[in-house]
Amino acid sequence: MQNKTPQLLILFRLLLGPTMIFLTYKFGNAIRTELVLLLFLGLLSDIFDGIIARRLSVSSEKLRRMDSQTDLVFWLCVSWCGWILNPEIIINHRYAIAIIFLMEGLTYIFSLAKFKKETCTHAILSKLWGVTLLVAFISMIGFGCAGIPFFLAVFFGVIGHIDVYLIIYFLPKWTHDVPSCYHAYLIKKGKSIKRNRLFNG
Repeated sequence: MQNKTPQLLILFRLLLGPTMIFLTYKFGNAIRTELVLLLFLGLLSDIFDGIIARRLSVSSEKLRRMDSQTDLVFWLCVSWCGWILNPEIIINHRYAIAIIFLMEGLTYIFSLAKFKKETCTHAILSKLWGVTLLVAFISMIGFGCAGIPFFLAVFFGVIGHIDVYLIIYFLPKWTHDVPSCYHAYLIKKGKSIKRNRLFNG
């Protein structure tokens, strides 16, 4: 059962997103504080599923791909909650949001076109974007405002996606857990790279 802990954490996050949408529709503004707490639980599950998998030596391509796709579903659900609670914020920043969605979609198009697989880089800048997303959604869902946290999420979202594009471009074959485009360049040159045991497999 211990070896299934990473999968259970991923499943927890997968179910958490739709649960948050249900609670938001049912309780509206009264559930804001609880949604923020659930956001933190989602983040913690994302952090520890990889750490535990590596400590148990059960980290695999399948698990990392499952983790990436679950992250996408979770953040889409959180975005939906933000829309339900603060439609005016989404409307006022629709162009910036559209750019991020477009860039995310392009990562899949580029990766599928080159490797016939979805991207699964778990890059450092992407993780940093995840942190800024968390702060932005805490600001939006918890307090009903965008401000600097939203700007930072968009900024690091753009930078992080450009990094992923370059990773896809440099990689000679599909590889998961590539820390940055520089590391992808090293792989292209046939050099070995050092991955951080805390963040990458």
